[in-house]
Amino acid sequence: MQANILAFALGVALLQQQATLPEISWAWALLPGALFSRILWRYQSPILAVAGKILLVVTFFGAGFFWAAAFAQWRLADALPYEWEGRDIQLVGVVAELPQANELRIRFAFDVEQVLTESAVVPARISLAWYKEREEYASIAMLPQINAGERWQVTTRLKRPHGSSNPHGFDAEKSALERNIRATGYVRKSNDNLRLDEMVDRPAYRIERLRQEIRERFIQTLPDYAYVGVLVALAVGEQRAIPREQWQVFTRTGVNHLMSISGLHVTMVSSLVFALAYWLWCWSHRLALWLPARKAAAIAGLAAALGYALLAGFEVPAQRTVYMLAVVAIALWLGRLTSATTVLTWALLAVVVIDPWAVLSPGFWLSFGAIAIIMLVTVGRIGKTHWLTGWARVQWAITLGLIPLLLAMFQQVSLVSPIANAIAIPLVSLVVVPLTLLAALPPLDFMLLPAHMALSVCMDILRWLSDVPQAVWSQHAPPLWTVLAGMAGIIWMLLPSGGGLGFTAGFPARWLGAVALLPMFLLLPPKPATGELWLTVLDVGQGLAVVARTENNALLYDTGPGFNSDADSGNRIIVPFLRGESIRQLDAMIVSHADSDHSGGAQSVLDAVPVRWLVSSLNADHPLQQATASKRACRAGESWDWDGVRFDMLHPLEQSYDNPKLKTNALSCVLKITTAHGSVLLPADIEKKTERELIARIGNALSSTVLVAPHHGSKTSSTEEFVRQVNPALTIFTVGYRSHFGHPREEVVERYRTQGSKLLRSDTDGAVLLRFADNRVTVETWRALYRRYWQDAPVSTANQP
Repeated sequence: MQANILAFALGVALLQQQATLPEISWAWALLPGALFSRILWRYQSPILAVAGKILLVVTFFGAGFFWAAAFAQWRLADALPYEWEGRDIQLVGVVAELPQANELRIRFAFDVEQVLTESAVVPARISLAWYKEREEYASIAMLPQINAGERWQVTTRLKRPHGSSNPHGFDAEKSALERNIRATGYVRKSNDNLRLDEMVDRPAYRIERLRQEIRERFIQTLPDYAYVGVLVALAVGEQRAIPREQWQVFTRTGVNHLMSISGLHVTMVSSLVFALAYWLWCWSHRLALWLPARKAAAIAGLAAALGYALLAGFEVPAQRTVYMLAVVAIALWLGRLTSATTVLTWALLAVVVIDPWAVLSPGFWLSFGAIAIIMLVTVGRIGKTHWLTGWARVQWAITLGLIPLLLAMFQQVSLVSPIANAIAIPLVSLVVVPLTLLAALPPLDFMLLPAHMALSVCMDILRWLSDVPQAVWSQHAPPLWTVLAGMAGIIWMLLPSGGGLGFTAGFPARWLGAVALLPMFLLLPPKPATGELWLTVLDVGQGLAVVARTENNALLYDTGPGFNSDADSGNRIIVPFLRGESIRQLDAMIVSHADSDHSGGAQSVLDAVPVRWLVSSLNADHPLQQATASKRACRAGESWDWDGVRFDMLHPLEQSYDNPKLKTNALSCVLKITTAHGSVLLPADIEKKTERELIARIGNALSSTVLVAPHHGSKTSSTEEFVRQVNPALTIFTVGYRSHFGHPREEVVERYRTQGSKLLRSDTDGAVLLRFADNRVTVETWRALYRRYWQDAPVSTANQP
């Protein structure tokens, strides 16, 4: 049965890689396979029996595939129609999850109960943001108090789930589908926005309100303490309460799994409750005669695990643990011995049946992978070992075993994680978590202080380890086949060692497993040849970020927008792309001008990647200018050559910096990159006056094969003369999905279309990947390359504004 369950899970995983969903009617083809496999089993022939087992495995594989497809079709059917995007819709519904607040807004999931706007169609669950009014940005007190479980009447504007689409980037549309968020939007200012009920009495809403109350009580009890966010995360699974800089410490030391509700914490709570219930039950002979203490304790332990997991938001690691404990509890209840692998596989089946999208989560693979590795090095081993030796073996095995998965998903591995986990696991799991959970009970708030003190000791050690210069190994994203080879090699290395001649007491030549790891590190991504240019226009929403690569050099032109105090295009999009493409250093970073949609991610890039030169039009007192010593202003006339590729700065002029009346857009650094295969013009946010100056000053030098449209296609730019002078074969508009600026403007798009230019847009095409090589320009878009069924089909740019 274990092979069948694994096949089912693989079928589920395969469905999540599909560009389109299959017809569910094909699932009927599985029935003959299942029946035929049973018929083959009845024959005495060993060959037919094996064939029957193989056929059954294939049938389970198909069942997993179509099970996930059915779930996907059902969920995708609940969609916001295109015609209702961006229109006022009045709704009545319930705040369904823990609200998230920052300095500008409150965001919350909203279960729609009633659509008051006539003929409007709205999905059952949406995500809403309630923003401050612009004049009230100074005070968060002006935001309404939103509590989980409240029923509200609100006027909203919605759009379909849409996120940036980039290589090695986060897929927001996938995340929304998994969370069953079928539209996103914001609450419009209206006198009709009313709280209708203080609490809707349903179990799910009660749990969310409890989570919110615990979070608020923790923050009130420890108002100015550094690590109260971590304690909140350990109690109710609210990981967004942890500041970004603390997450960086956890990531660099490899203990981030401990700072959320992990399977280890759930198991520990369940075990403590099991032991306590068993001890108390044994005190009563009447209870013990009515129900054996072991069965009663199993029920209590499982209930505790389920309660803690629900309080924590029921994420994949907690789910996996609850399902495993459920299998163990059932085995204890029935009096049957159950192997560790059986427990793990049945838990796997429960996870993928209930949540087919769990296979897309890094936590799914890391969680099940860690447990599988622990079983590999502990279950079935002969002989006794000292507890310290066993502990060290498990820590080493997990660190080694998760390397391929960590490199595939995050392109980095903590080298200090064995030491960090050896210290943090007992301290957090045995001291911090129990005290934190006790403090979740209102009379025991005082427990938070010793919990915070213990956590502070742990954090001091982790910070010291994080500051070790080589604490983290970072590299490119390895190809899939190298990851699979590496996993096979690690399994071979972790098998029992041989003795004597090697074959009778264990497995021989385990060192050969290390050879299978080498391709992950040695097989580097391809790079441009001499004279070639690889250009990636990243999808950063309403903003701009372009990575230009030659054979031995890399340049970043603009850094996209900032999103909030903890997230921006730099840490969310640009740095993951650079790491995944094995770009370890930027020879230059150009910040064209000070507007936040072009400079918002710069500091995150400077913090994460060595940058030789910062080139910009920023004022001398700008924070970015203070953050680096190697800097200079961009000036027309500057040029340089990298690997046979020419870079020319066309604007601004030296005297432009002496004119205080010029807006930041007029100071935009305009860069042209020229190769033997074609050229590209990057004009940032220049406007009509600057375009005319460039035409008058350099004329034909503006002609380019590719143009990133100035100012995102705004009507203030792209004059007819400029479009005619540049005459691009390809024009790229970098715009946000349904941008409130209305970019690109229809009349601007029409000018480029009339000129005969091919048009691409970052909101519908995602990142644009260009290769200037072989006397031509090869163009690919990430939404076409990485097409998945949950993404809206890209709309043809030939027929749209």
